[in-house]
Amino acid sequence: MASACGVLLALATLACSSSEAKKTEAARTAVRTFFAGLPSGDCATLGPLLATGGSAKSCEDTVRELIEHQMQLVDIVDAKVDGRNPEAVLVEARVARDGAVRQEPFLLRVEHQDGGWKLRL
Repeated sequence: MASACGVLLALATLACSSSEAKKTEAARTAVRTFFAGLPSGDCATLGPLLATGGSAKSCEDTVRELIEHQMQLVDIVDAKVDGRNPEAVLVEARVARDGAVRQEPFLLRVEHQDGGWKLRL
């Protein structure tokens, strides 16, 4: 009986790890896709990649500010599912702003909304 419980626990752990890995990879992809499209300034493309609701600014305001400060993705350092909300992933990214790479990673929240992963900036 004890070994059966151990096997079930191991399977449950693997299932959670697999689910978390899928979420973090989807969030990483959303961040890369957004920053790859940012130079275009095209909110028809970028808008669907941005989270809505709450204190979210309009796509136009968000994109204008990011372009004004020449924000660029350099690398993604880490990504993990938010412990407070399993439908959100916290992505640590190294970014350049105004031509200089920030020393500290920039924390981005990526939320699962309307069937996709979207950045909350």
